[in-house]
Amino acid sequence: MKSESIAFAIAGVLFGLLAGWVIGSQQATTLRSSSAPIATAAPTASAAPEGSGRPAALLDEAKVTAFKSIADKEPNNATARTELGNLYFDAERYDDAIKWYGEAFALNPKDPNLSTDLGVSYYYTNQADKALAQFARSLEADPKHLKTLLNMGIVRAFGKQDLEGAETVWQQVIQLAPDSPEGQSAKRALDSLRSAHPGGANAKPGA
Repeated sequence: MKSESIAFAIAGVLFGLLAGWVIGSQQATTLRSSSAPIATAAPTASAAPEGSGRPAALLDEAKVTAFKSIADKEPNNATARTELGNLYFDAERYDDAIKWYGEAFALNPKDPNLSTDLGVSYYYTNQADKALAQFARSLEADPKHLKTLLNMGIVRAFGKQDLEGAETVWQQVIQLAPDSPEGQSAKRALDSLRSAHPGGANAKPGA
């Protein structure tokens, strides 16, 4: 599942970035570079996520051709469309990933993993509001979906500068599964947030 790319691939850099961002000027140092990261700066669809430490995979054209052939022949085949989304996501071609994840989601709207992967792709193309709306649909299918909640907190913090909202969601992750990888990631995020910003999410930066 591609939403793990947000939840865990950036785990090593997220919290230092979070601390620096909170202390700083609350401008979009969250996901901004010439690329498309989820915990570093406002993303665009063309380059590798800043700070992810993960080079883009080469697009496997043979697999793309094979899955497109299946998708063309089988208009109700959500699996082929999901696989195409995965291939394009790994190659950091997020607009293409959105197309195929979107088609798969239309066929399989109850899959929170697929929905969250689509939301992550929206975020990587500078569409934080769409990402959050898609995560909300993931939670309609599974209100306790940990990766969705963890990613929602990241997007709120870095895409919307909503530290209070991020804190609320991360606390929910910890309450649901404190010993899970997601719970531990949420705890580290909250610890970094509170260490950098002891006045709480409502305090002004630098207070």
